Amino acid sequence: MGSEKSVLVTGANGFIGSAVVRCLASEGYEVLAAARRGLSGLPANVRPLRVADLAGEHEWDETVLSQIDVVVHTAGRAHVLHETAADPLAEFRKVNVEGTLRLARAAAASGVRRFVFLSTVGVNGAQTPPGRPFTEQSPPSPQTPYAISKLEAERALLALAEQSGMEVVIIRPPLVYGPAAPGNFGRLAKAVAKGIPMPLGMVRNKRSFVALANLVDFISLTLLHPAAANQIFLVSDDADLSTAELIAILARKLGRRPPLVPVPQPLLVAALRLVGKGDLAVRLCAHLQVDISKAKTVLGWRPPVSPDEALGEVARWLLEANK
Repeated sequence: MGSEKSVLVTGANGFIGSAVVRCLASEGYEVLAAARRGLSGLPANVRPLRVADLAGEHEWDETVLSQIDVVVHTAGRAHVLHETAADPLAEFRKVNVEGTLRLARAAAASGVRRFVFLSTVGVNGAQTPPGRPFTEQSPPSPQTPYAISKLEAERALLALAEQSGMEVVIIRPPLVYGPAAPGNFGRLAKAVAKGIPMPLGMVRNKRSFVALANLVDFISLTLLHPAAANQIFLVSDDADLSTAELIAILARKLGRRPPLVPVPQPLLVAALRLVGKGDLAVRLCAHLQVDISKAKTVLGWRPPVSPDEALGEVARWLLEANK
């Protein structure tokens, strides 16, 4: 087993993984940064590790893993905007379940002490009733192949923890945002920066988000905290916003008027469903809240960055990128 300052981070060139690598390196950890593509410009205490596609039969070198104390597994097959697979769930399982378990079993066999797994709030479901946020005790209700695969991986990892003694920590974040964020938030932020009108001015939902800086801070805490062992945690900024509020704050940080058009929410939802975009209606208009009381009480964690600060950082990045 390696020292408690030795960490393997998978997905090290991704949006979340790269931020985890930078954070842990700055905190003095010796980081092994695993990615499919080459990494350059790494700090002195970060070593690159080239790995194959997790959907394949990648063999993890147990000699390498024996020098690692903690694995932070951020790699995975995420939401696919234009899915082409005939069986999407099978493709998600190849990476998010089978690929995760190959790494976890090799880690356990090599004496790795703890395995931190980045899951998703989608394991709990796609929306919450008003004022009734998800907790870690909420029954799982995954609605997408991606979320189903993450739940299956969670259950397999917890079973492995019982069999092997390797500790597992499972983190379920909602939408993660920050500079250069991919996916839905990235598209939304760019639209706000361009001043594209959005019919969301009358949306009064409440949604939990988590700034990249807050998620990375929480991941860092779970590496060594004894009370995190074999636990599931929901994590967020602890300051829920409506979709309209999120857009308004970002627009203000960009020095723009919010590009919000006041369309009654029932009309907007009906129109989106009519054109086959019911999933988008849920993401934009439904409630999705999480309760992070467990993270606060068990680990003593508080999000270090407010949404106002985090969205300000996003705005600065957008302004710089558009110069």
